[in-house]
Amino acid sequence: MQTDATAGWEPDWSQAPEGWDWLAQDEDGRWYWYRTEPTVGVGGGVWRSNSRNQQYAGQGRPNPAWDESLRRRPD
Repeated sequence: MQTDATAGWEPDWSQAPEGWDWLAQDEDGRWYWYRTEPTVGVGGGVWRSNSRNQQYAGQGRPNPAWDESLRRRPD
């Protein structure tokens, strides 16, 4: 469920690389695809994953509820 803080533009799963089953937004509004489930980067406003396992997906609005943005690819 999206809240007012997370409402707005979100990348479309049709654009996700095959096998990249996670999507999350950083506090600054940047969305990333992830090959492995990322973890919350404490104190940084970002999701963490090995750099080989993340790919830029697009720019949205800054999101103060960024730590609630993690999505798994729909079945």
